[in-house]
Amino acid sequence: MRLLLIVFILIVSCKNLNKEPTYDFETHFEKSKGLETATYNQTIEFYSHLANAYSEISIQAIGETDSGEPLHLVTLNKNTVFDFSEIRKNNKRILLINNGIHPGESDGIDATMMLFRDIVQGKIEVPNNTVLVTIPIYNVGGSLNRNSTTRTNQNGPKEYGFRGNARNYDLNRDFIKCDTKNARTFAKIFHEIKPDIFIDNHVSNGADYQYTLTHLFTQHNKLGGDLGHYIHTEMMPKLEDKLTQKKWDVTPYVNVFNSVPEKGFFQFMDYPRYSTGYTTLFNCLGMMVETHMLKPYKQRVEGTYELMKSMIEITEEDGKTISGIRRQALNDLYSNKTYTLNWEIDTTKFTTLNFKGFEADKMKSEITGLERLKYDTTKPFIKTVKYQNYFKPSLHIEIPTAYIIPKGWHNIIDLLKLNQVEMTTLKKDTIITVERYKIQSFETRKSAYEGHYPHYNTILKTDVLDIAFNKGDLLIYTKQNAIRYLLETLEPHAPDSFFNWNFLDSILQQKEGFSPYVWEDKALELLNNNPKLKEEFEYRKKDLTEFNNNWYLQLDWLHKQSKYYEQAHLQYPIYRIK
Repeated sequence: MRLLLIVFILIVSCKNLNKEPTYDFETHFEKSKGLETATYNQTIEFYSHLANAYSEISIQAIGETDSGEPLHLVTLNKNTVFDFSEIRKNNKRILLINNGIHPGESDGIDATMMLFRDIVQGKIEVPNNTVLVTIPIYNVGGSLNRNSTTRTNQNGPKEYGFRGNARNYDLNRDFIKCDTKNARTFAKIFHEIKPDIFIDNHVSNGADYQYTLTHLFTQHNKLGGDLGHYIHTEMMPKLEDKLTQKKWDVTPYVNVFNSVPEKGFFQFMDYPRYSTGYTTLFNCLGMMVETHMLKPYKQRVEGTYELMKSMIEITEEDGKTISGIRRQALNDLYSNKTYTLNWEIDTTKFTTLNFKGFEADKMKSEITGLERLKYDTTKPFIKTVKYQNYFKPSLHIEIPTAYIIPKGWHNIIDLLKLNQVEMTTLKKDTIITVERYKIQSFETRKSAYEGHYPHYNTILKTDVLDIAFNKGDLLIYTKQNAIRYLLETLEPHAPDSFFNWNFLDSILQQKEGFSPYVWEDKALELLNNNPKLKEEFEYRKKDLTEFNNNWYLQLDWLHKQSKYYEQAHLQYPIYRIK
């Protein structure tokens, strides 16, 4: 009998040893009483256990990052379907939440962990028609590079990640140029899931005021049409109302630096280099959450949680409307003759905010002896503030029927393929009538910016002619899902074009020149045989002192008017079919 008892105890003990320990799903943030944020490993471990415990959750590693660690994708679907093509067939809306693009701004990392947990545990109603997807930490390398000092202005958490990624890139400037593996993997994820709504969680860095929460929706005039109208007049007011009912004040992102908000401020323009600017290129409704840096960390995380919860409610309520206007937006682009590439503030329109701020004074700095700004948080106020959130076109183009890209420009072609641009190759050598650009002038930043010296103020000259293209060159029709992406990257004077991001700088350098002692004789012959050219040459010598006093400038100008000047110099190598 005693032997049987010993055997029984041993069997039970072995079973207990093999039994996986229970995971309590309390986040590191909660365990620290709201003072700390989860590490990268803690975050991935949390979601992995959540997926093991609840069939509504899936976690998968997708693609690479510059850190060598993968990006992870966590999906929450009530129907336990995680194939996104099947999800779209089931008429579900997809909401993508991006966290940790700047890992020091970690509020969304902790808030999203609690949000997913509370939904599957029944503390929040599981959305019926919305699938939630999150990238738990996008900037993995920055998250692994933890410190407690680089967020100079920020009130917690105790430790956090660094803004730059493993190669010191700011990932929220990389969505067009895709210098990082992170950005390339994001594009892969984005086109796999095709979200309807996108949220990017951040922490602000600017003025002081009473709000914990600010929102930064993609600029509504830029988004355009019914999508722009919806995000401006329906989605944004609904979000503000829902948060107000939950006792969370919210205001538009306060876009000022070393100034006071009551003087007025304007909406941040999210160009395609930024996350919401990129997602807009595919008619996705985008917004950034910007919590206020000086508010306690616990308060900021809780506010982010409530904001995301409210956006889920809006997605559930307006799902059919959102799907309909997204489809219509693409049809509208197809029928439009022109497209706006750049914008400026419309000073004739604005929104009046009842802004909750703090009084501030200018006083003498004890460090510099000059004037400094200081807020007094014991003196709150509510004042009417002019918020300039209307923009008007400053640059537009006629939308071409198609583009042609010679096959040698593989650096650009690779990015087009990454963004699922539809293209066909010419089956044989072909002469085609095209519109082409010549780069007339441009300016270049004098200091490095995210691994580049970008161009701006690009001015073009246009002509139409027949050009011989080769078999294998790429023909890309604009009437496709990627129409906005094509126009914003392939038009060289667009702010975030591939040209302005230095992808075509090889055309800016002249490859062939002349020896002055040889060209002198040929140039004289050129002038003697071209009276109009000679007249213009003499006029330039008379009118332009620098030209008249510089023999090389004179010879170089003549060379550029001759048949000997190379055609490739400053010739934009991507062509338009009107």
